[in-house]
Amino acid sequence: MPALLRPCLVLMVVLTLITGVLYPLVVTVAAQTAFPHQAAGSLVVEEGRVLGSTLIGQPSDGPGWFWHRPSACGWDARASSGANLAPVTPPQIQAWHDRATVLRATGLTGTLPVDLVTASGSGLDPHLSPAAALAQVPRIAAHRHLNPQQVRTLVEGMVQGPDLGVLGAPRVEVLALNRALRTLGSGAP
Repeated sequence: MPALLRPCLVLMVVLTLITGVLYPLVVTVAAQTAFPHQAAGSLVVEEGRVLGSTLIGQPSDGPGWFWHRPSACGWDARASSGANLAPVTPPQIQAWHDRATVLRATGLTGTLPVDLVTASGSGLDPHLSPAAALAQVPRIAAHRHLNPQQVRTLVEGMVQGPDLGVLGAPRVEVLALNRALRTLGSGAP
């Protein structure tokens, strides 16, 4: 037994150095070199102030702003997670009903886009579908005293296509959309 102890300890130390120090160091240096903006958190800085990240959604709930998807983790990036509730459980059905009630109270009619009612898997999705963004146009235009077509054109101009033309679905980054919305002026809050 003592003859096995030394090789096991040496192997543990060597593998700890390789997988716990060397590998993370190589990956960090490679990421900082190849993708410095993303490795630093893709932060959006304006006038020296961090507004948010293009990779992590932030809450935006004022009536004159585009709203993100609901968050199952309360917008806490340290606790990123989905609700983990089955679609048929009473708490999940109640959560959907409550979100739909809030949206209907703002004047949304017709079929609600699913991403305005359901939380994403991470709870921090920074994007909306174009349909979810467009559904919010009447509320935002009315609150900001803007022409709805002007807000619709803004949304349509900010739609990002699938990555590499085939990966994912078209989407709109909510933080970028809200920043662009400020430039429209005319009665902005």
